[in-house]
Amino acid sequence: MNVDRMVLGFAGTVVLVGIALAHFVAPGWIWLSVFVGANLLQSSFTGFCPLAMILRKLGLKPGCAFPS
Repeated sequence: MNVDRMVLGFAGTVVLVGIALAHFVAPGWIWLSVFVGANLLQSSFTGFCPLAMILRKLGLKPGCAFPS
C-alpha cells in the first residue's frame, strides 16, 4: 500500500465517522467532515498534505499524488 491509498482511506474513514457522529451524537460533528473535505481540496491544488508527510516518514512508499 502506498501513501496515496492510505491518505484516501483515512480521509474516507474520518468523513464517515464524522457524519455518523453528527447523526447520532451532536450536529456539530459535521465540521469534522467539512475539515477533511477542505483539506482534500487544498491538497489537490497544492500537493501539501500533513498526513502524507507523516506516512512517508513512517516508511510507506510514495505514490503519484504525493511523491517524495
